[in-house]
Amino acid sequence: MQSLRWAWSYIRNYKKRLFIGLLLALSVSALNMLNPYLAGKIVDDVMYGQNKSLLWPFIGLMIGVTVVRTSVRYGYQIMFENLSQNVIFRIRKNLYQRLLQLDFSFYDRTKTGDIMARMTGDMEAIRHFTAFSIYMIFENITVLIFAIIFMFTIHPPLAAAILAVTPIIGYFAFRLSNDVKPTFTEIRNQFANLNSVVQENISGNRVVKAFAKEDYEIEKFSMENNAFKEKNLQSARVWERYLPVLDSLAGVFIVIMILAGGIMVIGGTLTIGELVMFNSLIWALNNPMRMAGWLINDTQRFIASAEKVEELLETKSAINSGDKGTSLTVEKGKVEFDHVYFSYGDGLVLDDISFTASPGQTIAVIGPTGSGKSTLVNLLSRFYDTTSGEVRVAGINIKEWDTHKLRSEMATVMQDIFLFSDTIEGNIAYGEPHASMEKVQKAARMAEAHEFISSLPEGYDTIVGERGVGLSGGQKQRIALARALLKDPGILILDDTTSSVDMETEEKIQQTLKTLQQTITCFIIAHRISSVKEADQILVMENGKIIERGNHEELLEKRGYYYNVYQNQYGNFDIELMARK
Repeated sequence: MQSLRWAWSYIRNYKKRLFIGLLLALSVSALNMLNPYLAGKIVDDVMYGQNKSLLWPFIGLMIGVTVVRTSVRYGYQIMFENLSQNVIFRIRKNLYQRLLQLDFSFYDRTKTGDIMARMTGDMEAIRHFTAFSIYMIFENITVLIFAIIFMFTIHPPLAAAILAVTPIIGYFAFRLSNDVKPTFTEIRNQFANLNSVVQENISGNRVVKAFAKEDYEIEKFSMENNAFKEKNLQSARVWERYLPVLDSLAGVFIVIMILAGGIMVIGGTLTIGELVMFNSLIWALNNPMRMAGWLINDTQRFIASAEKVEELLETKSAINSGDKGTSLTVEKGKVEFDHVYFSYGDGLVLDDISFTASPGQTIAVIGPTGSGKSTLVNLLSRFYDTTSGEVRVAGINIKEWDTHKLRSEMATVMQDIFLFSDTIEGNIAYGEPHASMEKVQKAARMAEAHEFISSLPEGYDTIVGERGVGLSGGQKQRIALARALLKDPGILILDDTTSSVDMETEEKIQQTLKTLQQTITCFIIAHRISSVKEADQILVMENGKIIERGNHEELLEKRGYYYNVYQNQYGNFDIELMARK
């Protein structure tokens, strides 16, 4: 019932259309009773009563009823389809908005395939229920009720004899509903697993081919595909137990009608015309009973899907926006980390981090892989919240800042570069869609990307493949840097942004960043000393702690960890860590 109440919260926005549709369905159910009645009257009044003048009026009325019934049924079917599309549009929109509001930790623990299953298969199950199952359930119930009333009006004893089997059918239908529901939940979960395997293999197809693991991936997919097949067969086996019973019991209606009705006609308590009416109404009992299993199937599939969609819509982000900072800018505010700790799961990632970045300063964070560098700047962007301690911007705890305002004044070039399937211009102007071409080109020049972009056949109109396929790592990094610089942020975060560019290009980029120091506060995450030696303050991290801090000259004088790496000719911190171990 919870799933139905949730669905109603969307359907009620179109309740006028729903009630009109159900009213039309009710009228069709009532009209379905007329033709059996007229057929019986033709037998009794025309064939046996010899009143032949009534034949053509009866036939004309039957044709008219059929035309009206068919037209009205078509009308409300279109109405329900329209209603379902509106409902699904609203649910899908809310679902997508929710996905954009959720924090990084949700995506860390949720498979992409599961999300896609909710956006596709689950949504289709909800659409089918809204567009088809609702009116079919209502139509079959009302037809059954009208048929029972009509039968008891015509001849109560025969109606009672025919309906004697109904409680048995109801019992088996109830058992089917209970037994089949868990199988649909399992089918839906396995479908999400299958989606995840496909999504990972499509995204990682280059890695698969590079390691010649096609056979391994095919085998992995086959295992999930076979599991999906088995879940569907498990559901089918439930149907194997109940569907033959339901169909057989529905067929018993005809047997009872022929035996009991024939005896009553012979005994003179039932006319031939009334028997024809009963015979014409048997479908009104038979069809709902036969459809019961299929409608139960659709309903349980809907419930399993609705539960998953509702679960996602009710998922709360761990990051709750504050209401301060809406009138402030981060550009002139200093950044403070005050005894910050951060744990992910059971592991301590950052351990008592404290430092201050004054406006216009460049802060570099350097250290081996896994030392907590990226996590540190993720806390500044508030992709995660601190376990304890405070991160302040312009003197305000970022938990109190309006999150959208805070991030809108920052620009981050992430370690994992993501480019959209769009033109190069569209990717650079992503943060400022209405930027002029001159501004886009200026940002590209600052990122040392203009030259290679201009050499492409389509220039800035070149469509990059999914995630930037077709571009080198260095080219993607420079486009991502241009995207960040175009935004003209108050705080610029560069997470290993120049790791894939040559030393000459890196030097030019560093010179460009130096010219921006008066207007922005810059955080640079890097492995190479060549990327950070010009910074105002360098934080050296290891195992989540700051083990050294100072500028380039101060750290060299300390002759510590930083000095040892520098002695390795601008070496990589990972190499130095291995040497120490």
